[in-house]
Amino acid sequence: MPRSSSLHRSIAALVSLVALLLGGCAVTDVSARSPALGAEDKLAVLPFANLTDVPLAGRRAQAIAVSLLRQRGLREVVGYPQPRADLLSRAAVPTEQQALQWARRQGARYALDGSVTEWRYKTGVDSEPAVGVVLRLRDVADGRVVWSASGARSGWGYQALAAVGQAQIQALLRGLDVVAAPARAAHPAP
Repeated sequence: MPRSSSLHRSIAALVSLVALLLGGCAVTDVSARSPALGAEDKLAVLPFANLTDVPLAGRRAQAIAVSLLRQRGLREVVGYPQPRADLLSRAAVPTEQQALQWARRQGARYALDGSVTEWRYKTGVDSEPAVGVVLRLRDVADGRVVWSASGARSGWGYQALAAVGQAQIQALLRGLDVVAAPARAAHPAP
């Protein structure tokens, strides 16, 4: 019996260690309350500030957010149009007021913007991907922030940077309350 008890303690310690290691890979803080977003509400996704030294990191995060919001059930998600740019050019970034004015012209009720604080592979033998993102949901009428979330995540050496970025943005967006519309019938009843 003592041997079995020792084995159980060893397994419990190993499970705790694995949970601790995995839990240390991501940090997420999300506002406690989110406004209820109806599936029919138009949401504008504004440019994300790129606070990294990685070209186009903000655009990458913005594109991922647009896709994930549509997958969450929002039918009308519009992304702020950005001119094509190569890696060496510095495209003009709209001011917060210009971006909100664009969202108003689109008829959006809310606008999502954010910042990318990290988007890179760490240096070293394993070159783990690391991502840091801040999201803000704004009421387009007055520009005030009604919901926010921030988080950072690192992956393992074999993971793609875009996959880790998508996982982090998805984790943050889970904090948004999306009220799904009733399902439509595939075929109308006769």
